[in-house]
Amino acid sequence: PGSASRDPPAPPASSPPGPGPVRPGTKRLPQAIVVGVKKGGTRAVLEFIRVHPDVRALGTEPHFFDRNYDRGLEWYRSLMPRTLNSQITVEKTPSYFVTKEAPRRIFNMSRDTKLIVVVRNPVTRAISDYTQTLSKKPDIPTFEELSFRNRSLGLVDTSWNAIRIGMYAVHLESWLQYFPLSQIHFVSGEKLITDPAGEMGKVQDFLGIKRVITDKHFYFNKTKGFPCLKKSESSGLPRCLGKSKGRTHVQIDPEVIEQLRDFYRPYNIKFYETVGQDFRWE
Repeated sequence: PGSASRDPPAPPASSPPGPGPVRPGTKRLPQAIVVGVKKGGTRAVLEFIRVHPDVRALGTEPHFFDRNYDRGLEWYRSLMPRTLNSQITVEKTPSYFVTKEAPRRIFNMSRDTKLIVVVRNPVTRAISDYTQTLSKKPDIPTFEELSFRNRSLGLVDTSWNAIRIGMYAVHLESWLQYFPLSQIHFVSGEKLITDPAGEMGKVQDFLGIKRVITDKHFYFNKTKGFPCLKKSESSGLPRCLGKSKGRTHVQIDPEVIEQLRDFYRPYNIKFYETVGQDFRWE
């Protein structure tokens, strides 16, 4: 019907047939995945990296390797943006890092997948996580009540997700059964704020793409306390992360923070030793 009946010029070989204006390129399974961690700075990494002309990223979290695995790889592929041969497809779903089956499933898709993990001081990460939950469910118990099985004995409740996620060394073990460390890149959530260009420089090196994203791309937004992009991939307008980012954290009793620091210390040290990088959370 309509204009479709007239013979259109033959499309270039790379673009798929089909009606409507089509982005050139092909939908490919991702070559790189931001696998974690929740409240670490994953959204910032995704927004920053997608400014790069050689990167195309899925904007939403597909949750394929944790919740939607039974839908199959073709379903997963269908969600991806179209890319040219020179471009890398990236997706992010921060819950993968703590999902037991995710490393094996990603390995089965492609053993060459590059993995990015954005980590952050586990204590502040937990408080940020709690703050986010509280904004949706104001009736939940206090952070202190959820953190401990027995506060006077200093027994931390490791079954609470907000605590468990920050035990990075434990989760990393599952990934190292399938992937060498050389295929996993760790981004410091703290440095992402203080030196976004430096951290993103390392991400670009890891992905094997030119260092296009530099100091020139960022300005510091004092209100949010975050670096923002001078212009985004799509609109060319300045781009700060949304309202849900940079929330003011709940005030926590300093003694509780001290107890949690003590709890995480051995896990942090093990993590530093495993990845050969000191994140200075002590």
